[in-house]
Amino acid sequence: MDGAQTAEARLAAERIWPGRAAGITVLSGGITNRNYRVDVDGSSYVLRVGGKDTDLLGIDRATEHEASLRAAEVGVGPEVVAFVEPEGWLVTRFIEGRAVPPEEIRTPQGIGRVADVLRKVHDAAAVPGRFDAHDVVEEYRLEAIAHGVTIPSEFDGALRAAERIRDARGRQPEVPCHNDLLNANFLDDGELRIVDWEYAGMGDRFFDLANLSINHDFGLDEDRLLLAAYFGDVRSADLASLRLMRVMSDFREAMWGVLQSGISELDFDFTEYAGKHFHRLMQSASDPDFERYLGESVRG
Repeated sequence: MDGAQTAEARLAAERIWPGRAAGITVLSGGITNRNYRVDVDGSSYVLRVGGKDTDLLGIDRATEHEASLRAAEVGVGPEVVAFVEPEGWLVTRFIEGRAVPPEEIRTPQGIGRVADVLRKVHDAAAVPGRFDAHDVVEEYRLEAIAHGVTIPSEFDGALRAAERIRDARGRQPEVPCHNDLLNANFLDDGELRIVDWEYAGMGDRFFDLANLSINHDFGLDEDRLLLAAYFGDVRSADLASLRLMRVMSDFREAMWGVLQSGISELDFDFTEYAGKHFHRLMQSASDPDFERYLGESVRG
């Protein structure tokens, strides 16, 4: 842990646990925030400190706090211990769990477990904020331009595909969604947990399902298992919606990378990250099945 991180974490710990000795360990893995394990009086917590300009990524720390509370209420997320304003520091109970490898989530049992967890999230009480991937990519584009970033040439083709998806599916019912179901955000302590709720908001359940699917390299067979576990059966319209929203998941990731290339101070190749997701989404949009999915998808 470098000096700046040490000072930041200790300052926060003194604010939250004044006068109490705190052991601090940096938790690795994040590319947006800084996360620390804090050990105080025999108990362990996670202190989450937002990165620079994360509000430009559509992150609202008060919304993250409320969504984290909701996740804890339904037994999906860790207990929320404190929320410190105006800094937006979030403190949750440290989960003594293990990482869940993608290949485990891809098994029928793993898919069943994660479908159960996502149903709990989507059936929970409403959370503040809204997440629509179609709006998010445009917001990221405008912010990237404002910060001097050149928008990649792939954007226009991706936008055409996205508009066709939006026209085909229409406005969708909104439910509480996580919207960032990367593998690193799953932990197992005997129960399957989801952490890091900073992109949460009311949104399209099929974005969550698709985001999970594409982040865990699901094929059609795994997507069918996911829908069967989540809905109880597999309708062609649901499968089409899930496959189309995989394209939107990649579009969001691509534009997230584009914007981060102009605002982030982290040593990470965001341009390469964006390019990878643009390439994959254009492959999906040029697949002959894309046209069929547009015709079969669920219209809200």
